[in-house]
Amino acid sequence: MGKDKISHLKIFAIIALIILANSSFLLARNQGPLLQLKEDTHDFGEVKEGEVVTHIFTFKNIGNEPLVIKRVRTTCGCTAALLSKKTLKPGEQGELQVKFNTRGYEGRISRYIYLETNDARQPKKQLTVRADIKVPPRPRIDVNHFSFDLGLFLQEAPISFPVKIKNRGERVLEVTFAHKEATVWLGSAKITSLKLKPHQEKDVIIKLPPPKRAGLIREYIILRSNDPLRRNLSLYVSGYALTKKQLKELFAKYKDIIEK
Repeated sequence: MGKDKISHLKIFAIIALIILANSSFLLARNQGPLLQLKEDTHDFGEVKEGEVVTHIFTFKNIGNEPLVIKRVRTTCGCTAALLSKKTLKPGEQGELQVKFNTRGYEGRISRYIYLETNDARQPKKQLTVRADIKVPPRPRIDVNHFSFDLGLFLQEAPISFPVKIKNRGERVLEVTFAHKEATVWLGSAKITSLKLKPHQEKDVIIKLPPPKRAGLIREYIILRSNDPLRRNLSLYVSGYALTKKQLKELFAKYKDIIEK
């Protein structure tokens, strides 16, 4: 019987130690500030392009010290976040109002907001908003290339390069060209604007006058259209212009290699 009593006492002691350890662990978990979010993701569902949608995230400090929201950061200018208060006492609740401007977006879109706090367990917390953005039938501009590398070329020679412009939409696409010196050609006709039926494409030639000086050139040609999601589309042109003298010197330098 004496041995049984000792065994029972050992079991009770072990159970007591386990309970004490768990209690200490639970108390330790709530030491300091502790951020608790009701949700960290919100889905707006289907939204018409151009709408501004709003959601409020609620959170609470379940710790035993003040929770400080040091910074709120969004990953896109289309998303704005407004915090109800920066410091929450233990047990206090706060709100974060998130507005998502869907203008210019299409399809399934996710945007992220980051809360930076003095909660040592989660100093940076990510929040997510999602939406399935619907766009009504529209013209949709596209081109075969957005940048054109001319490489080395003779300064005295005019610059020209082909561009294929496409309408991938369901409405007529209207395009104009913006550059102080560029001209645009459709076949043998010089044009200032272009119309494309739904799913139609056309090849144009863009011409620039010879550069005024040798060296690196960079030019941007803007295509303006009635595509509501891509009002302005930039074509980037780059290259290096050489004078005749520079070209002759370059050819002489590498003549033996070229003729092998």
